[in-house]
Amino acid sequence: MRKQIVTPEELAPPKGFNHGLTVENGELLFLAGQDASGPDGDIVAPGDLVSQFEQVMANLAAVVEEAGGSSADIVKLNVFVADRDAYRDNLEEIGEIFADYVEEYPAMALFEVSGFFKEDALIEMEGFAVIDPAGPDDDHDPGAL
Repeated sequence: MRKQIVTPEELAPPKGFNHGLTVENGELLFLAGQDASGPDGDIVAPGDLVSQFEQVMANLAAVVEEAGGSSADIVKLNVFVADRDAYRDNLEEIGEIFADYVEEYPAMALFEVSGFFKEDALIEMEGFAVIDPAGPDDDHDPGAL
C-alpha cells in the first residue's frame, strides 16, 4: 500500500495535520466517533482534555488494529471538542500523544461543538483509515508514507 501526502504550493504549509493524502491498494475503514470511554463505558478523566484525547486515540487505534491495521493507517480525522481554546492551549501535549500513534499527521479538521452524547466528554474523533490488505509493511520506506 502506498500513501502520498498532498500539499498544494498555494496553501500554507500544514502544521499538526496534512491537507490531504492519496492512498493506493488499501481497504477503506470508516471509523465511528470515539469519545474517551474506557472499557466500562464511562468517560475517563472528567475535566481533563489531554487525558481524554489519549483515551480517544487508544480507542481509535483499537478499532484499526481489530481490522488488521495500525493507527498509522488513519488518513482522515474529524476532531470535535467542547472548547477550542482548551484544545489549542494543550497542543504541545496533544502533539506528543499523537506522535505515539501516527507516523505522519492525517488530513484533519477541528470543530467546536455545544455538547456530546456523554455529558463528561470533552472530545470525540471520527474518520477513515486505509489498511493494507497484505498486512503491515515491514519494509517501510522512510521516503514514502
